Order: sequence, then C-alpha cells, then structure tokens
Amino acid sequence: MSNVMKVIEVLAESPTSWEDAVAAAVVKASESVHGIRSVYIKNFEAQVDNNTVVNWRINAKVTFEVD
Repeated sequence: MSNVMKVIEVLAESPTSWEDAVAAAVVKASESVHGIRSVYIKNFEAQVDNNTVVNWRINAKVTFEVD
C-alpha cells in the first residue's frame, strides 16, 4: 500500500536566522501533526529596522504522512 501525504503551509520567524525560522516551523507544526517528511521553503523575507535585519521570516510547506 502506498503512503498518502498531506501538505500544510506555515509561517515562522526568528530573530537569528532563516535556518532557525525553519526549525521553529517544524517544531511548532510537529505539535499538531505527526510524521513530518519534508519542508519546502516557498518564500524568504527579512524584516529590517534602522538598516539592520531584526527578524528572518519564512513561508514553508510542510509535508507529512496521513495516518
């Protein structure tokens, strides 16, 4: 029997890096879904204040296996 996958879209941010924003997205998504298989980063964005990046933001598609 083949696996059935589902995709959700989540937004996350970090004051440190895009990598930390991705990790935060996976941690938060894993609180409500199980069996996460992959994360596809759809968009990257950085919030700037006074010529300094203050937040790193991502828009991610999280793929997980349906129970």
